[in-house]
Amino acid sequence: MVEIAISAARSQLGDLVRRAAHGRETIALTDHGHVAALLVSPQVIEDLEDALVFADYQRRKAEGTLEPGIPHEEVGRMLGLR
Repeated sequence: MVEIAISAARSQLGDLVRRAAHGRETIALTDHGHVAALLVSPQVIEDLEDALVFADYQRRKAEGTLEPGIPHEEVGRMLGLR
C-alpha cells in the first residue's frame, strides 16, 4: 500500500485514482501522518463483498440455518426453459 499526504495528493489526484482503479493498487491518503482515506479499485470492493456473501453462506450452511432454495426444475420452468 502506498501512502501519500493529502496535501501532496491534491496535485496528482487523477493519476492516483487511475493507479487505484486500473492497477488494483491501494493508495492511502494520510492527514498529519494518519491514514484518513483509501483509494481502491471498485473491483477490490466487489471481490470483498462476494467473499463476505460466500462466508455468510458457508456459516449458515454449517449452522444448518440456510433457508430452502428453489428446486432446479422449478427454476427452469420459471425461466421458460422447460
